[in-house]
Formats: sequence, structure tokens, C-alpha cells
Amino acid sequence: MTQTDDRDDTPTPSRPASEPAGSAEPSASEVFGAALSGAARRAGLSSETEESTQRIVWSAMGGWRGIIESVLPSLAFVILFTLRPDPLLLSLGVSVGIAAVFTIIRLVQKSPPAAAVGGLVAAGAAAGLALWTGRGADNFVPGLITNALYGTAMVVAALIGWSIIGLAVGFLMGEGTAWREDRRKRRAFFWLGLAWGALFLLRLSVQLPLYLTDQVTLLGTLKLVMGLPLFAPMVAVTWLVVRALYRRAE
Repeated sequence: MTQTDDRDDTPTPSRPASEPAGSAEPSASEVFGAALSGAARRAGLSSETEESTQRIVWSAMGGWRGIIESVLPSLAFVILFTLRPDPLLLSLGVSVGIAAVFTIIRLVQKSPPAAAVGGLVAAGAAAGLALWTGRGADNFVPGLITNALYGTAMVVAALIGWSIIGLAVGFLMGEGTAWREDRRKRRAFFWLGLAWGALFLLRLSVQLPLYLTDQVTLLGTLKLVMGLPLFAPMVAVTWLVVRALYRRAE
């Protein structure tokens, strides 16, 4: 078995016991990469290159439960707002209520609540903003901000040679930042970083004009269409590239 296969734990930014006492502290890239790797593992990604693409994509989406938890609150808001825009509290309340129910179910079942809690916090913040301004379109502001930040970070990181995808995969596969010394990996992670950045910025470029013109129903519909249906193929392509890179290395 190779070096990338026999590591069971995500490398941590702390100094290994075998290093001298005077070893330097971990760099920012190591801390950031280890955090990304941990997030990838919690999302169901694996360092085993023989994992099927279907399983990896399904795990990244959280299975049927993850799909329902991510789609249903927004879907309920869009449907109710379209049928009855006033009072705004009705559609927002149902959306947040559904997210709260998912969170409670996870807590009762003692299953990892991170996804549901994150969805509840996001839904609550968005609903609070929309109620404060009185505009249904403001329910989508957090998503617009997220797309802008993620898209910009992905593109900038790739352009300066520190692809976020590369950092996540490098620590997930147990090689840290060594991928930057491999021209083939560096090039692959550069293009993957740009592709992910383009996905987030595409969402922003399509949805922002709808937000500015207050087209709430169309905005909510496109948010759903450009969500998991675009996320899943990107995860599949990314994993296929990663698997090809590390199988060849082995």
C-alpha cells in the first residue's frame, strides 16, 4: 500500500511528536488546508482513490436527507410566496420552520447536526433580513454574498498558485502542499479551482439582476436549479480528476 493509502487521519497543523522541539509553527496554508481536509472528510469524501464516483457525489450531497434538507425550505418559500406574497411572514415562517424541524430530528436521532444547523442559521438570518426590509428578495441576500465570496476566493487562490481545491485534496490525500511541486497536479488543481470559482460567479451573475429587479419567484426557482443540479456534476468531475492524478502517482 502506498503512502497516500495508509494514512487514516487527516494531518493536523500541530507539530508531530517526532519533530525537534524547535520546529517552526505550521504555516497558514497548512492550517487552512488541514481545515479544508477535515471538512471534506465530514462531507463524506475519502482518501481512498478506489471509491466510486457515484458514492463520493452522493456522500457530498448528504444522501436523500441532505438533498431534502437543502431544497425543501427554499422550495416551500418560493411556492408560498408565489401563491400568497402577503403576508411575507407566512412564507418565511414556513421556510424557517421546516429547517427547524430537520434540526430537531437530527438532534433527537443524535446524528451529525452540522448540515441542518447550518441550514437553520442561514434560513433564520435570511428571513430576519427580509422581514426587516419588507422585501421577499432579501431572503436570498446571504446566498448572493456566499457566491460572491466563494467565487472570488476560488479564482484568486487559483491564480496565485494556491488553489483551494488543491489544498483540500492535498491534505485529504495525506501529502499536504507537496502537490505544488508536481506540475501535472498543479495544473489540474488550477483549472479545478477556476471551474469552481466560475460556478459560484455564474450563480451570482444570473441571480443578482433578478434580485435587483425584485423577481422573487424566478430568483428562487433559479437558485434551486443552479444548486444541487450544478453542484453534483462539479463534485463528480473533481473526483474523477483527483482519482486519475493519484492513481497515476501510485
